Amino acid sequence: MPSIAIVGAGPGMGLAIARTFGSQGFDVALIARNRDKLDDLVGRLATDGITAAAFPADVLDHDALTQALKDAATHFGGIDVLEYSPAGSIESLTLTAPSGTDPSDVQWGMDFLLYGAIAATRAVLPAMREAGAGTLLYTNGGGSVDPIPMFGNLNAAQAALRNWVLNLHKELAGTGIQAAHVAIGVWIGTDGPPGTPTASAEEIAPLYWDLHTQRDEVERVFTA
Repeated sequence: MPSIAIVGAGPGMGLAIARTFGSQGFDVALIARNRDKLDDLVGRLATDGITAAAFPADVLDHDALTQALKDAATHFGGIDVLEYSPAGSIESLTLTAPSGTDPSDVQWGMDFLLYGAIAATRAVLPAMREAGAGTLLYTNGGGSVDPIPMFGNLNAAQAALRNWVLNLHKELAGTGIQAAHVAIGVWIGTDGPPGTPTASAEEIAPLYWDLHTQRDEVERVFTA
């Protein structure tokens, strides 16, 4: 069976992506910090007839993240698709406008988004190169494409991830490996601020399957 590793797996997008790929015959490796929450997701996927396993790791701990992905590859006999979507909470961030941003204001976003993505990619890409096949998918906010001043520091890190993914796509052209970027420009779920466009994770998840199968595309932007 082919397998997908979902980094930052949670009950929203992570579960929806797992179900999307699982329904196509994929085994699912779930990676996030909380073992109990991962085990709950494994059970929910099992109810759907999808084989999944939990590999706890924090994306800010690159050694642990690398080991989790190696363990997942050993468990499932390889990783065919990597999906990177660490779930941070905006409420826990100090957001700054561009002119008020200090270098330290961008550091957390760079660690969480860009550096974690690089670490995860380095863990799976050598085997994909050897096989001449694989898919690398990266989830990001809509501010990576169309920035919003109040999210100045976060958008800077999001844009850095997007730039790196688009460049990785160019580098891997012709190798059989697809790298693509998903920018989500809506609030996922129904509990967003008044007037904010919303969508369900189930509405967004098919984009990931499209990018896996339609391998000439480098990016999809989901908006209301």
